[in-house]
Amino acid sequence: MNSIKGTLIPIGGNEDKGENENKGLDFIDEGILAHVLRESGGKKSRILVIPTASSIPEKVGANYFAAFQKLGCSNVKVLNLTNRDQSNREDNVNLVHSSDCVMFSGGNQSRITAIIGETKFHEALSTRFKNEEFVIAGTSAGAMAMATEMIAGGSSKEAMLKGAVLMKMGLGLIPKLIIDTHFIRRGRFGRLAEAVAMHPDLIGIGLGEDTGLIIKNCNEFRVIGSGMVIVFDASRLTHNKHAELHEGTPISMSNLITHILANGDQFELNNRKIDVLTLNEEFL
Repeated sequence: MNSIKGTLIPIGGNEDKGENENKGLDFIDEGILAHVLRESGGKKSRILVIPTASSIPEKVGANYFAAFQKLGCSNVKVLNLTNRDQSNREDNVNLVHSSDCVMFSGGNQSRITAIIGETKFHEALSTRFKNEEFVIAGTSAGAMAMATEMIAGGSSKEAMLKGAVLMKMGLGLIPKLIIDTHFIRRGRFGRLAEAVAMHPDLIGIGLGEDTGLIIKNCNEFRVIGSGMVIVFDASRLTHNKHAELHEGTPISMSNLITHILANGDQFELNNRKIDVLTLNEEFL
């Protein structure tokens, strides 16, 4: 995995698009999309937006086009794939090869995997990600679909009852993680907790809104944005009876390691090591 040359940028949703939302970070210098643009090569980068997950793809595509224009990038294309035939078409696949970054919108993550998963478009994404300095970004559903084990649904109200979380196969870009989004605002603690109880060898990542990760080598990540990232590490659980419980039974877990990270903090997935940014370092 450490030979992977591409960069993943999963985002928790509702990222600042320069609409004067006052999220606490300057949109041009420190906003989420500014980071996406820098990682992709700057203002001349070729950005391909995929609003496949959205129920309002035209509006979503237009919003991203306008946001990247505010950052000085006008080389933005929107490709709304609506069926698997389109995901296998050569002209659409060629757009992956001619882009510096592919960005997936929010919506329904299962639409991404159903329409794009295991197609030629997916194959091109994975190949470029593994072998080139290529960026794949995704917000909300687009972030969740990056994982191999993908959260496909589950009510926050019913979470922590066995069977409340629905898991499906994601795009498999980063097998080490389970990613949840809108994490704090929508109260998804229980949903991610059950997901890691089901897969204790994986690391659970709960992304707050307007918050994301820049992941290098499928190992090191740095937090960006105005909110928080919650990390669930189940590698040292001393109690986890998920496999033995009946459906609808409350789940109990012991010794679930939890970290809360913010802008600039770093984490290594392989050794589960944190490097927390101090105030002195931030303002030097």
